[in-house]
Amino acid sequence: MSKFTRRTILKSGGAAAGTLLLPRFAIAQGDNRPSVTIAVQKVTNANVLDVLREQSNVGERVFFSSIWEGLISKNWRGNLEAVPGLATEWRRIDDQTVEVKLRQGVKFHNGDELTAEDVVFTFSRERMFGETEAKSRSTIQAFEKIPTPRPGKELPPDVPAVARRIWPDLVRVDAVDKYTVRFYNATPDVTIEGRLSRYGSDIMNRRAWDESASYLDWARKPVTTGPYKVVELKPDVSLTLEAHDEYWGGRPPLKRIRFLEVPEVASRINGLLSGEYQFACDIPPDQIAGIEKNAAFEVQGGTILNHRLTVFDKNHAVLANPLVRRAFTHAIDRQAIVDSLWAGRTRVPKGLQWEFYGDMFNADWSVPAYDPKLAQELLKQANYKGDPIPYRLLNNYYTNQVATAQVLVEMWKSVGLNVQIETKENWSQIMERAPTRAVRDWSNSAAFNDPVSSLVAQHGPNGQQQQIGEWTNAELNKLSEFLETSTDRPARKKAFRRMLEIAEREDPAYTVLHQNATFTAKPKSIKWKASPAFAMDFRAGNFEA
Repeated sequence: MSKFTRRTILKSGGAAAGTLLLPRFAIAQGDNRPSVTIAVQKVTNANVLDVLREQSNVGERVFFSSIWEGLISKNWRGNLEAVPGLATEWRRIDDQTVEVKLRQGVKFHNGDELTAEDVVFTFSRERMFGETEAKSRSTIQAFEKIPTPRPGKELPPDVPAVARRIWPDLVRVDAVDKYTVRFYNATPDVTIEGRLSRYGSDIMNRRAWDESASYLDWARKPVTTGPYKVVELKPDVSLTLEAHDEYWGGRPPLKRIRFLEVPEVASRINGLLSGEYQFACDIPPDQIAGIEKNAAFEVQGGTILNHRLTVFDKNHAVLANPLVRRAFTHAIDRQAIVDSLWAGRTRVPKGLQWEFYGDMFNADWSVPAYDPKLAQELLKQANYKGDPIPYRLLNNYYTNQVATAQVLVEMWKSVGLNVQIETKENWSQIMERAPTRAVRDWSNSAAFNDPVSSLVAQHGPNGQQQQIGEWTNAELNKLSEFLETSTDRPARKKAFRRMLEIAEREDPAYTVLHQNATFTAKPKSIKWKASPAFAMDFRAGNFEA
């Protein structure tokens, strides 16, 4: 029996010794990139990493630009304008067709090269749409059972529901060649490029889907093209990512990223200051000054393309009368909320729209005026007798959520509305259709620079409000279809304004509270720039310690 010592190994030949011993040591010493822990209020709501199931603010944070990528991307370090992503160029064939050229040499996390086959599959019935039809214009119920083409890997009902919200008229995607695809719409659509850039149109690896045992197995460890790949998702605890060193956009600057659920604000801040966490997210404005008293730390962030809303279920016996919902909207002193709870670091916007919309933005629009006397008169006209109205919310899922709710309840009380807070544990409980569902908290984003991405996508025929049966309006639904299919921009803007009149004033579906803002605390020694979004960018060039 041979006895191996340092001397006998060296005698056996330097090349052999180097082959056996040096690579492990060299790799361990060579990869001196840092790892970070990011304390967040929540990692995901659905405990999966599927962009079509986790359509949320928290999902955006962990997905972009870490795991998922689309054909058309956003400038996360700029103003979120469209930039080439997995596609290098795109062109209009006609009003219903867009051709996309893929970036060559892109590698998935499993080593496969991105090709047209992966793009075609991403937008297939098996992965995205189930047995739904383009241009059906029928509201897909959120929990409706939709047949899936492939038995054994059935899609959760909300996946095709969300897919048709994003792509109501997409007929098919064809591969022209290995690196070229064409998107065919059933109707004219000026927003196809915007839809390609939005959350939910991100590209996946077909082989990984085929090899997964079930939808859930795939959804907890999807194989994508982003700069970081999934190591482990621990439901309700953490998400760990590691660098994808073959990333087309350059070697990622971090070895590992761990998103850790730390629900309490004080715990996130204390962990940051002690060095346990390198980033603490969702910092309330009133905590910023205290953090920055320590010269070693700073807070970054500001307003983002997301508005906080109060949403109405008009199936509720009291809220069936639009006069009561209108009273809710006029009883809110929005500026007082911005000043007191946000220290003036956000603003009251002009309804559910953003200047980001360009020429579709209605600059002379406004949220319902704060007018307590009008609110009282509306309640009198409605013959409201003080019946209790439930108000569902989560425990500070949104920054200042509970404090905002408490302020709102007092404002509503002052005009005679008897609103009672019901704190729920998760979104399923918030959405549950029961006699007590009436008012709830929510937020809406602008996924791309057109009102189709917000008002239509969230409140139109296939928007969440109508999918869960909260609210509907025949005229708004007809205008939604016009907005999605017309190429006449002045006429589209006129239709959008009429939709705002319906949804915010005449038959309120929601009322906007304020533009959302997000703030992230970190050590000053870490050179990193926050995006004007929930997303956190850790690609090459945006991290140095």
